[in-house]
Amino acid sequence: MQMDFKNKVVVITGGTHGIGLCTAEEFKKQGAHVCVIARGEGDHFVGDIGSKADLEAFAQSVIDKYGRVDVLVNNAPPQMHGIDDCTWEQFQNAMNVGVTAPFYLSKLFAPYFTQGASIINISSSRDRMSQAQTESYTAAKGGIAALTHALAVSFAGKVRVNSISPGWIDTEYTVYEGPDASQQPAGRVGNPLDIANMILFLASDKAGFITGENICIDGGQTKLMIYHGDNGWTYKL
Repeated sequence: MQMDFKNKVVVITGGTHGIGLCTAEEFKKQGAHVCVIARGEGDHFVGDIGSKADLEAFAQSVIDKYGRVDVLVNNAPPQMHGIDDCTWEQFQNAMNVGVTAPFYLSKLFAPYFTQGASIINISSSRDRMSQAQTESYTAAKGGIAALTHALAVSFAGKVRVNSISPGWIDTEYTVYEGPDASQQPAGRVGNPLDIANMILFLASDKAGFITGENICIDGGQTKLMIYHGDNGWTYKL
């Protein structure tokens, strides 16, 4: 996908693997200056977005170097813990990583967003459907989806804010066959480029009339109605 991001300043959280890494690479191909924060060691800002101090230090490093932000991609995922075993601390950490950090980075960069800048938040199809024992992750993803339209209204006229809800995305680009693929209307499992392509589109001028929106990219899986005995599905008590 060819977009004009030459010399644009792009900030990505969790940009060292999976969707974040793919997105960083795609922006770099377009000539963007990409600033990444992640916990693992590497050629990026090493920090924990669950930490207020780390977020402030990271934001300051971006502003000190570039003085502006054109695109913010809140991608870093929270941990998944279920109600049976999730502790207070684990749930709070999921909220910090999944909701508070995107809010706080948006606030820290607010004076430095360029006119027409874009924020893209990564939610999940779990913001509308669930498996058992996923409460911390699911709550955080629901939170960032709601945060998206609130920020879109607050930043109206200057920054567009949208979210993406990925479905099953295999970060190793595994090609699945059989039921894993055929259960999805698109006929396959997704990969990080499926999401990165939409991130770049939403960050571009081509999406200039889109804000406050959530786009579910899941191969149509959340649109497939499932009944016991239908299409080979059986429900086991």
